[in-house]
Amino acid sequence: MKQLLKTVLIVSTLFFFTSYDATASSYPARLGAKLGNGIANATTGIAEIPKTIMVTNRAHGPAYAATAGVITGIVHMMGRTLSGAYDLVTFMIPTKPIVTPDYIWEDFDKETSYRPTWQLLP
Repeated sequence: MKQLLKTVLIVSTLFFFTSYDATASSYPARLGAKLGNGIANATTGIAEIPKTIMVTNRAHGPAYAATAGVITGIVHMMGRTLSGAYDLVTFMIPTKPIVTPDYIWEDFDKETSYRPTWQLLP
C-alpha cells in the first residue's frame, strides 16, 4: 500500500509540474474552457431528446423517430449530461470533451457522437 501511495504521489507530482511548464501561458484559459463546457453540457443534456428526434426524423421518417429516436435521444441526453458532470469534476485536467459536437448548439443537425479517447486541449 505504501509503495502504491508513493507511486501515485510521484506520478501526480510529475504530471502537475510537466503540464504547467509545457502550457504555462494558456493553462488558465484551458481550464476555463473545460469548466464552461462542463457546465453547458451538464445543463443542456435534456435538449438531446428533441434534437435526436429531429435528426432521426429527417433520416428515417416519423415512425422511426417516435420510437428509436426517443430512446436514442435519452441515451444521448445521459451521455452529454454525464460527460458534462465529468468535465466539471476534472476541469483541472484540460481535455477535450468526450461528446461531439462539443456544445449541443454547435451543429444541431448532426447526431451526437463520442470520441474514443481523451485528448488534451491544444
